[in-house]
Amino acid sequence: MIIMNNLSLDIIMSADISPSQKPRRGRPPKVSRDNPDTRAELIRSGLEQLTEQGFASSGIEPILKKVGVPKGSFYHYFASKEAFGQAVLKNYADYFLHKLEIHLLDESFLPLRRIRNFVDNAKAGMIRYEFKRGCLVGNLGQEVGVLPESFRPQIIEILVSWQDCLARCLKEAQLHGELAESANCQLLAENFWVGWEGAVSRAKLVQQATPLDNYCDLFMAALPK
Repeated sequence: MIIMNNLSLDIIMSADISPSQKPRRGRPPKVSRDNPDTRAELIRSGLEQLTEQGFASSGIEPILKKVGVPKGSFYHYFASKEAFGQAVLKNYADYFLHKLEIHLLDESFLPLRRIRNFVDNAKAGMIRYEFKRGCLVGNLGQEVGVLPESFRPQIIEILVSWQDCLARCLKEAQLHGELAESANCQLLAENFWVGWEGAVSRAKLVQQATPLDNYCDLFMAALPK
């Protein structure tokens, strides 16, 4: 709702209206094209769509219908479906990295306990959405052969940022005597994410959290002590 004072109203009423300034025809969009929240709503809806169906099989029409904007408004914010997918991916990556930092860098828990806390949180999320959603980065990684090439370096950069966060946690585990000083934390972190994406895919397939628990248990047991 826009509230105008008397001065604003007087300015509008006294403004000259050119005959060439004809009103736009057609049904107005449900959401204003200039609404700052529209872009965020499109990304949020796109995230739901892409995590469930992937990029290649997702169209923009269901997203537009859910948000309530015409196609013209979509292209006001995104130059193409590719640009939209990259924006959704960045949004997801930023959110996920923040969640990782909350769990893996939480000094109120011992480092290895933090990893289990993250796994427990991820399990709860998959259960909440009835295993319909997986990891967007993992999903797109499996589609990379049919994605625009611009996605490849973006996905790699995201995975490296997640690896770095986990490596910090593992280095703290070394300082606490939970992990051998000779352990290669970067390599262990990389291996964790390689296996994690597979565990998430299996959990989504069987619609159970057991693969996540099994993977976490095996990863922890294999750590050099």
